Amino acid sequence: MVLVGSHGERDGSNDEAVLDYRGNPADKSRTGGWLAAGLILGCELSERICVVGISMNLVTYLGGNLHISAAKSATIVTNFMGTLNLLGLLGGFLADAKLSRYVTVAVSASITALGVILLTLATTIPSMRPPPCDDYTRQHHECIEATGRQLVLLYVALYTIALGGGGIKSNVSGFGSDQFDIKDPKEEKAMIFFFNRFYFVVSIGSLFAVIVLVYVQDNVGRGWGYGISAGTMVVAVAILLCGTPWYRFKRPQGSPLTVVWRVLFLALKKRNRSLPSHPSLLNDYQNRKVPYTKRLKCLDKAAVLDDDCVAGTTNKDNPWMVPTVTQVEEVKMVVKLLPIWSTCILFWTIYSQMTTFTIHQATIMHRTVGSFVIPAGSFSAFLIMSILIFTSLNEKVFVPLARKLTNNVQGITSLQRIGIGLIFSIAAMVGAAVVEKERREIAVQKEVKISAFWLLIQFFLVGTGEAFAYVGQLEFFIREAPDRMKSMSTGLFLSTVSMGFFVSSLLVSIVDHVTKRIWLRSNLNKGKLNNFYWLLAVLGFLNLLVFLILASRHQYRTQLPIRPESGEKELERLNNEIIEDVEKKASIKSMEIAEP
Repeated sequence: MVLVGSHGERDGSNDEAVLDYRGNPADKSRTGGWLAAGLILGCELSERICVVGISMNLVTYLGGNLHISAAKSATIVTNFMGTLNLLGLLGGFLADAKLSRYVTVAVSASITALGVILLTLATTIPSMRPPPCDDYTRQHHECIEATGRQLVLLYVALYTIALGGGGIKSNVSGFGSDQFDIKDPKEEKAMIFFFNRFYFVVSIGSLFAVIVLVYVQDNVGRGWGYGISAGTMVVAVAILLCGTPWYRFKRPQGSPLTVVWRVLFLALKKRNRSLPSHPSLLNDYQNRKVPYTKRLKCLDKAAVLDDDCVAGTTNKDNPWMVPTVTQVEEVKMVVKLLPIWSTCILFWTIYSQMTTFTIHQATIMHRTVGSFVIPAGSFSAFLIMSILIFTSLNEKVFVPLARKLTNNVQGITSLQRIGIGLIFSIAAMVGAAVVEKERREIAVQKEVKISAFWLLIQFFLVGTGEAFAYVGQLEFFIREAPDRMKSMSTGLFLSTVSMGFFVSSLLVSIVDHVTKRIWLRSNLNKGKLNNFYWLLAVLGFLNLLVFLILASRHQYRTQLPIRPESGEKELERLNNEIIEDVEKKASIKSMEIAEP
């Protein structure tokens, strides 16, 4: 293949050209379409099976087999998930800047397969686990916790999976959409269905993981459960590689992160420079592709022209000397997303409790239906089901109704979706706190286990919130990001998920230290987990207030003025006069230097 070279090594051909695996223009009749997209979707399906099968049930292995405390187990899980989503930024950067999406997905899928194989070994080798612990020993807190040496292989496996999963997550949807030509009306419609089916495949993979794999892990063996995941990933890699002749490829165009870094660096470097009397004096103002905005004017200094640039002695087309106004405005758009970005983090902090403490609650609650014992991790299926139900209701009921009431084509705006999601997350933590208080009191006073189906309250509310928040956040970052930075907008979304898990780890550590391990005990009957849920509800409410303030001040891109400012022609004339004056001075100076 001749598609993996960096963009600096091209021969001058069209960067936007769609190519086949030999580097020739792609034949639409033989490449792309649903055959190629379907093979790519198989890779995402396998990634979901692996990651969800691990994240939704890992806490039970850490506590039940490795005898690690509840707080530490939760931190291990949330750090793993946070790292996986954060590494999505790295995967997107490598694909855009150097490797291409195909190569990044193929390499990342192989790394994920290796990680799951290592995890299978870590959970099946007897020396990687401490001695078994019976109920009596567990009640008296005399179980031997896994040592650092026993955890090494587990950590290596988890973070290998995180490295591979991040690369897949950030590129597989983009590579799949590359198989359709948006300039062809027929293929453009097919691409819309691709995104619907992409989300459907993600959900199906998640459901299979929490229903089938979790059951196998708990009742047959961890080795079998993770071994199935590893086999699935290996098969997915083989299918992805076998489909190479049918794919359409695009060369890497360079990462937008480079543009952001360059503008910020030059703005800092020129911080002591004065801004011109009018923005029309900034570099390439007349040819800007986006409207000029007066906010964050400190970044405008990056586009200030030096005398050498004006005189022509320095190339002003060199972006490392002076970026254009368009590039500066694109960076402004990204910076303006950060306030809303920061208020989205706490939703995923609350969501992360569904993979940690909520699963831990289920392990000590009544989970029997007839003679069948439902695995604790399988209760996450209700979370995924509520997401699917309300995602469908959004498109079929809520959005059409909102369109009629507001006469807005979009129906519910992206910020409104996020706000609704935040409200549901707060309600989920209130419900979780009430249920946990009742569960503990009944377990202690009456020595009776209440039904684990009471946990459906928090699963249902968080899932409903995700149906709004997930779509709202993704839509917000894609719509509001610059057109040339769409790939980075997905990275911004993934980073909110990542930071949510990391904030959860931080909160657990702080609460565990401040309360002297009273709230978050391994024995939940002796702890006060409900207080931790109340804390999250209060933090969620304060976060909602901040979000509402920021959302009310946010100006959507479509609301920005597109017409040039009045009097701009006069300012352009003034600009030309200034340039001529500087050129004359430079010419005189050069003549003086040339004189003996």
